[in-house]
Amino acid sequence: MAFPVAALLLATNIIDPVVALLHEAQVAIFGVIHNYGWTMILLAAIIKLCFWPLNTMQFKAMLKTQQIAPKLKALQARYKNDKEKLNTETMALYKETGANPLAGCLPLLLQMPILISMYWSVMIHKDTFTHQGWLWIGSAAAAGAPYHILAGNLAAPDYVLLAFYVVSMYFQVRFTSPAVDPAQAQQQKIMAFISPVMVGYLGFKYAWPSALILYWLSFNVFTMAQQLYLIRKYHTNPSPIGPHPEAALATTGASVANGKSGAAPGVSLAAPVPVGTGGGSRAARKRRNSRR
Repeated sequence: MAFPVAALLLATNIIDPVVALLHEAQVAIFGVIHNYGWTMILLAAIIKLCFWPLNTMQFKAMLKTQQIAPKLKALQARYKNDKEKLNTETMALYKETGANPLAGCLPLLLQMPILISMYWSVMIHKDTFTHQGWLWIGSAAAAGAPYHILAGNLAAPDYVLLAFYVVSMYFQVRFTSPAVDPAQAQQQKIMAFISPVMVGYLGFKYAWPSALILYWLSFNVFTMAQQLYLIRKYHTNPSPIGPHPEAALATTGASVANGKSGAAPGVSLAAPVPVGTGGGSRAARKRRNSRR
């Protein structure tokens, strides 16, 4: 068995039309450029362009969710003993800022059938790639490479290409997903190591065809390019999303403290009294006048 696809087998009949469409797209592109390596790269670019609007929507939703993360923490601290009030205020915050925690999941769910279907389109028609090469794949250097680390054709695994794919996954997770919250940044660092290691292990164990790895690698590179573009366009100057609850809580706390001390709200108790303003009680002024 080439890959642990027991769960995916249940969905095979559902994605059959997508698998067939992707294979026809590969054949059509190959008919123009006559190389299946460049075919997989060009197909990755076409699919990335088709999903560009959805990926942009996903990025904006993720960015907005990260921006309101401090506000959510402030609400959780303020209403930690009142779950009902916390839920009400949280929904109000989402409505006020236009943030939707589920908006970022929709583009990912829509792209999953493409990801699975691409795997099957290569595995089912694996013989198509048997006599195909690309750059070093299928070259004399590949034939003489030790331990078969280089593929003899696009149907065979190429472990150098797999290493490039693993590295691209690390950079994609680590540097192209802006994290505002420190906890999110820490989780991102962990995932940047775990995800590539898992993919590298599966690719090595199940000997993924180099044609499939080449598609995924190309898709990752195009994804990083899009992410960097979106970060430069939207993340460097994020739009304001209203007053910060923590600042409001701090102001409220200061006002309460001033009120308990008899001071007017917003007036610092430590403010010095200017000299020569005639400050002091009426009795003190009378004593000073009598001395004169």
